[in-house]
Amino acid sequence: MTDAPFPPTSMTSDRDRFARARVARLATAGADGRPHLVPVVFTLADDTLITCVDHKPKRTQRLRRLANIEANPLVSLLVDHYDDDWTTLWWVRVDGAGEVVDPDTDQAGRAIDRLAEKYPQYRADRPDGPVVVVRDLTWHSWSAAS
Repeated sequence: MTDAPFPPTSMTSDRDRFARARVARLATAGADGRPHLVPVVFTLADDTLITCVDHKPKRTQRLRRLANIEANPLVSLLVDHYDDDWTTLWWVRVDGAGEVVDPDTDQAGRAIDRLAEKYPQYRADRPDGPVVVVRDLTWHSWSAAS
């Protein structure tokens, strides 16, 4: 039996479990409704979720996730835990309204500061790409332990 990385749902709020995760999957859809899913690092700042375009290698800086958010701001982010001991499985999904923020704004600078608090890689190599902020968060979850 493997220990779950977080206590059962009754001891940990969905928000806390989500916030402590290191990676989420960001789902967007463009104006054509075609889904797009990518892993992202993120942080929560009050009732806002923040992610950004960083220095990790990408084929292009014209990322589909950004174009999708500009065309259709509705997004979902999912964090989950899998283990062969299925009694420890859980997931938390956050739905909200995304906005792409220009990296040269004060808002983006503050957002990247928050990301750097969680990810030391961003202190060593500060991102300079667009920031995505997600507001109007709605929380959904499931846990095998509940």
